[in-house]
Amino acid sequence: MIVPRWEWRAFGSRFGRAEGALSEAASGPSQESDEVYFVAGTDGSPKIRDGLVDVKVLREVDANGLERWEPVLKRAFPLPADDVTTVFEALGLDPPRPPEGVDTLERLIERVSQQEGTVRIANVHKVRTRSTLMGCMAELADVTVDGRATRTIAIESEDAAAVIAAVRALGLDGYVNTSYPRGLGALIRDEPRRYAAIDVGTNSVKFRVGERSADGARRAIVDRAEITRLGEDLDRHGSITEPALERTVDAIDGMVDEAREQGVAAIVAVGTEGLRAAGNREDVIAAIRSRAGITVEVLSGEEESRLAYLAVEAELDLGDGTLVVFDTGGGSSQFTFGHGGRVDERFSVDVGAVRYTQTFGLAGAVTSQVLRDALASISDDLSRLDDRDPPDALVAMGGAVTNLAAVSHDMATYDPDVVQGTVLHREEIDRQIETYRSRDAEARREIIGLQPKRADVILAGACIVRTVMEKLGQPAITVSDRGLRHGVLLERFGA
Repeated sequence: MIVPRWEWRAFGSRFGRAEGALSEAASGPSQESDEVYFVAGTDGSPKIRDGLVDVKVLREVDANGLERWEPVLKRAFPLPADDVTTVFEALGLDPPRPPEGVDTLERLIERVSQQEGTVRIANVHKVRTRSTLMGCMAELADVTVDGRATRTIAIESEDAAAVIAAVRALGLDGYVNTSYPRGLGALIRDEPRRYAAIDVGTNSVKFRVGERSADGARRAIVDRAEITRLGEDLDRHGSITEPALERTVDAIDGMVDEAREQGVAAIVAVGTEGLRAAGNREDVIAAIRSRAGITVEVLSGEEESRLAYLAVEAELDLGDGTLVVFDTGGGSSQFTFGHGGRVDERFSVDVGAVRYTQTFGLAGAVTSQVLRDALASISDDLSRLDDRDPPDALVAMGGAVTNLAAVSHDMATYDPDVVQGTVLHREEIDRQIETYRSRDAEARREIIGLQPKRADVILAGACIVRTVMEKLGQPAITVSDRGLRHGVLLERFGA
């Protein structure tokens, strides 16, 4: 009996915890098969497996992007004329005139190749593991097409809601549903793969679309941030306020739309200290999922620091000496200690620019005494850095330090490649601290290189950077424009 199913599928090189979940649920050993696909970029999917001609046709796409495919043919050779017509129509080709049957696969390929069109014949080798998940059929497969390798996960069911639930349970709702014909076509054409990362921070939401070509080269398509102040008044209320949530959801929703317009294969969103600390975290995540269609994964502070370290190691040539990487944001700062690419220690502390801005009134001009009080408080909260040997290199990332670098360059238009690798000395940090201390937020917005929306928190951020330098005995820091979002893309997708 023909049973149309709603199908969801994604292609990639790795799928994180979803792979482990499907392997544990496997209903039997893996199966290998060699198949022939006719790839035309149409709404039909003819293939040959086990000597059978198998044709499915796309009938419907729902609001969630799920596709309902209907099997319309499954027959052994020889194919009568009517079945040949079904294959041709599924490929968007005019059927043979006069109608003609075929007795072998070779003859079918010959007849298709004689037509004008863009049909590619793909020889596909699959190693598949099947399982049942939440009432759905699930498959994890390694696929090789004419020497090109990829991996794919599929979820199928007659119940569309069950498919969506299973995809979310696996943490894959950021992936774009990609049918076999489209996925194989992209692989055959060596199309660069694009992926997006969204870093939902306490003060800003950062967004990057990265592309990886077939030869492994990486390049940025989009890389920007929006200041939404998700953590505004978080210390006072213990939860994220409705206005802060609305601003942040608006930003994320726009980024998701932009990522899909850029043709990404997947979007991953991660949350940091603001979400870790929020008493209404689950409500916030649900609101983002409802509006933007993606689930934000809240990282531990240690995981956040590890991914940031990964980004620095990949982008900066710092030698094999001891290295400290720190990422200071609106709600917390992450530290990773290592050497030669090896991580020795990592931790997170609740030291972020938003809290000190609110506690000491650093959004406006302050007296020298208030500045000293703020620096003393930051120093106390960073006591975990006391009595450590100075590292060979200290690298800083995050909105505070990249803005300090941009101001040092008098950079009217932000250029990430100029900021990347900038060396800031203590004297320059001190100069900027005094500049910000003596001006209110409105006057700070006139400073070339400073993002206007960061004017209220820049003094606190600069104080954190300065304190870290002092505690680790460093006269200068190296600035990394690459941060958490870059590390996420590197680890999840190699992009």
